[in-house]
Amino acid sequence: MLSGAVIKMLGTGILESLYMIFVSSLIAYVIGLPLGVLLVVTDKEGIAPFPALNKALGAIVNFVRSVPFIILLIAVMPFTRWLIGTTLGPSAVIPPLIIGSAPYIARLVESSLKEVDKGVIEAAQSMGASPMNIILKVLIPEAMPSLIIGAAIAVTTILSYSAMAGIVGGGGLGDIAIRYGYYRYQTGIMFVTVIILVLIVQLIQEVGERWMRRADKRL
Repeated sequence: MLSGAVIKMLGTGILESLYMIFVSSLIAYVIGLPLGVLLVVTDKEGIAPFPALNKALGAIVNFVRSVPFIILLIAVMPFTRWLIGTTLGPSAVIPPLIIGSAPYIARLVESSLKEVDKGVIEAAQSMGASPMNIILKVLIPEAMPSLIIGAAIAVTTILSYSAMAGIVGGGGLGDIAIRYGYYRYQTGIMFVTVIILVLIVQLIQEVGERWMRRADKRL
């Protein structure tokens, strides 16, 4: 089963999957992190309340999150074709991965920031700190351990999304599992791809937990 050609194919699949998840994660965090901060800051109990903006952002986030990724993947194909020039291959999966994961990341960030002790925020406000200083020097540093664990969860979720993209020829390990394990009934190859995916998830979780322990000032 594991001939030279199969090993080479699996190696390419691993590289394609890593490319998809890390590029998508990076860009999704560029969008999702500030969006999550904005959801917390503009909340009615936030440091700069703006209920109308908060409700509008919350509605957009909830709408995108409610769409199953496989449907989103197909729905944004015209946009993907316009942006990338094709709907096949790893690069073509990145736009829907970003669209699907950025709102999810925003909610993870929002949840982490809301765990910060309000007393710390009030102390910063009493000393005259501006909203931006509170965000950069209080909220994010205090929530860092939770943000790191959230990032590990987000990356593994994006990995599962990228595997679904194999249904439409997105490349990566998901594509290999579907083409060989499902369409050609080569369950051995599908089993190996599942094991590799599990190992990648475990590696991401381990890195996240170690990074969290280093960032947690309580440990």
